[in-house]
Amino acid sequence: MSSVDPSVDATPVSRALDGSGIPYRLFRHPGPVHTLEQAAEERGQRPEQVVRSIVFRVGAGEFVMVLVAGAHQVDWKALRRYLGQSRLTTATEPELLAATGYVAGAVGPFGLPHPMRVLIDERVLAEAELSLGSGLRGTTVILTSADLRRALPEAEVGVFAASRSG
Repeated sequence: MSSVDPSVDATPVSRALDGSGIPYRLFRHPGPVHTLEQAAEERGQRPEQVVRSIVFRVGAGEFVMVLVAGAHQVDWKALRRYLGQSRLTTATEPELLAATGYVAGAVGPFGLPHPMRVLIDERVLAEAELSLGSGLRGTTVILTSADLRRALPEAEVGVFAASRSG
C-alpha cells in the first residue's frame, strides 16, 4: 500500500493514511528546508505540487484548514465570503498545535485530534501527484490528487487562493 523510505519513521499522517487504506510514500529531506523551490526540487516535484495546509481561526476554538498549491496565497476576501465570516485570522502557533497536533511546517489534513473542516483550492487537484505535511518537520507525504480526494471525502473544493502576484 505505502512506499516508505526505510530511514523514515511512520508519522501521524502516514498512520492515518494507512488506517484508511490510502497509498502514499514518505520522503525525508536531507536537511532543513528553507524555500518552496528547495522543497519541490528535493522531492523531484514542481512547486505547484507542494501543498500547504493553512489553518484559520473562525471562532472561539473553531478552525478551518485550507489546502493551497505552491506559491499561491489564500484569497482572504474569497475565503471570508465563502465561510460567511467578516473576520478571519491565521491560527497562532499554540492554536495550531492544539487544533492539529502539528507545528508549522508539518501540518497535514490527516490524523487530526479533532474533526476540522477542510477546504481544497481547486488548483491543488489540477496536479496528478502532490506532497503535503506529514506531521513531522522535514518529512512529507507524497500521494496522488485522486487519493487525496478519496481520503478527504468531506472536503470542500473551490477557489480559495490567488496567485502570489494577484
